[in-house]
Order: sequence, then structure tokens, then C-alpha cells
Amino acid sequence: MQITDSAVVYFHYALINDQGEVLDGTKGGDPIPYLHGCHNIVPGLEKAMDGRSADDHFRITLTPLEAYGERDEDKVYDVERQLFANMPELSEGLMFHMTNESGEDELVSVVEIHDDLVTVDANHPYAGESLTFDVEIVSIRNATPAEMEAGQAIAV
Repeated sequence: MQITDSAVVYFHYALINDQGEVLDGTKGGDPIPYLHGCHNIVPGLEKAMDGRSADDHFRITLTPLEAYGERDEDKVYDVERQLFANMPELSEGLMFHMTNESGEDELVSVVEIHDDLVTVDANHPYAGESLTFDVEIVSIRNATPAEMEAGQAIAV
């Protein structure tokens, strides 16, 4: 079976930066599933998966636009410190979800903590980086109706 839209793909990967450091991955653990064609993984990787088969192994280097996007300095902003009064564990590097001024939920990381302001960054941690994915496709199956409706793979 080849990877096409509506296929659930299980794969292992290593995510490698320009310095050759492994940033993330699943090797040594369970493969991760995704529903092909539903934008559940970065665009460049999904495109590279198209038409491949189980047991294929490949490496691909993606530009920032093909991966997690370019850094957007408008996504780095200050929030009033008093909004974090109930967060005694607040520290630089902490990541959490918050609602932005537009009412959208976004994942942010704390960049700096001041007396009256907290600077947060809503860019993906790997935004602006060219990244290499070392991928091993483990298995492929047809999506269930429930997965098609959900738009994502569901553990079975």
C-alpha cells in the first residue's frame, strides 16, 4: 500500500538541526500515526511522504516555510504580570496555552519575566530553522470513518 490521502501512516523520525543535533524523535519508542492529507504534520514532510510505502526510509531537509514557518517578531509580546498571579511556577522557558488578544488559543513560551510584565513568544520553538527529518515508515492502513470525520488518526 502506498501513502495517499486518507491513509493512516505510522512512522519513526529523528528531527535534526543544521548543526547535526537530534532535537526530537521517536526512535527507540512507538511510531507516531498521522492521517495523510489532513495537514497533521508539517507541510514539507507530508508532501515527501506522498506515494511512499511501508519500510521506506528517507531523509529530507526542509526550509522554514516547509517546516514550522519563519519567525514572526509580532508573535513576541508583553503580557501584564498580574495575569500570572496564580502561577507560582512561572519561569523562563515555561510553555503553556493562553488566549491572545484576538481570542485565539495559542501555545506560548515565557521569554522574560519583569516586575510588571511577562514577555511571551508564540512562535513554534523551531520556527525559522531549516530542519532535516530522518524518517522510517513502519506501516500504512486505510483510515476508519471515525478518523476521516475527526481529521486525524485515532489510536486503535
